[in-house]
Amino acid sequence: MSDHGHSHGAALADHRGKLAAVLGITLTVLVVEVVGAVLSGSLALLADAAHMLTDVAGLTLGLIAAVLARRPATPARTWGYHRAEVLGAAAQAALLLAVGAFVLIEGVKRLFEPPEVASGLMIVFGIVGLIGNLIGLLILASGRSANLNMRAAFLEVVNDALGSVAVLAAAAVITTTGWYRADAIASILIGVLIIPRTIRLLRETIDVLLESTPKGLDLELVRQHLHALPHVHDVHDLHASQVATGIPILTAHLVVVAHDVGDAGPQA
Repeated sequence: MSDHGHSHGAALADHRGKLAAVLGITLTVLVVEVVGAVLSGSLALLADAAHMLTDVAGLTLGLIAAVLARRPATPARTWGYHRAEVLGAAAQAALLLAVGAFVLIEGVKRLFEPPEVASGLMIVFGIVGLIGNLIGLLILASGRSANLNMRAAFLEVVNDALGSVAVLAAAAVITTTGWYRADAIASILIGVLIIPRTIRLLRETIDVLLESTPKGLDLELVRQHLHALPHVHDVHDLHASQVATGIPILTAHLVVVAHDVGDAGPQA
């Protein structure tokens, strides 16, 4: 199991440079979009910035997990710091759920009372965001199939690019028609992108913290396989869970027949 832990850390470390580069770009675009939202009054830009906050948090957690995974286990922490990833993800999910709810509520309010929005500034900052997303996609493209972390990072940046497109579409509608509700509709669409992903992340972290059986694992089938092993008399206290992403563990109490010790019966 220790070898598995080391390989998990190595897999993350192989792509730390790409993840760090995309994190820097994403963080820069996040700051730019927040400034743009304040200057233009666009909720859609603010919603897209909140959407990008999910990726900043996710990429940061990935890098932290990669660094912590390299720290050796100790007698006091037999799994090292792998669980830090799960705790950080749970905190991230709780924060983002609140942000997503705010964006949706504010977006609905603006549908009824749409404020004026500087569509020209929306276009400028939306283009900056889209360019940043495209650069991030180019950096991650070659390694997007390397592991689950890289695939997730690539898909998150794709979602960000779609958010920037929504901002630009809303700005174009406002510029050509003066229909300010387009900003509210774009922000609601971006909020709809945030909420499901956040709930899924929260559910996954809760499953790990509650030591639920990993998805796709049939524990009863595992029990049958253990029973079928030579000299296994019985199986008790069978448990399967995860320490962190990609680190499943299984424990069981096996009663075996000591066939080489005279007439000795089953032994634990």
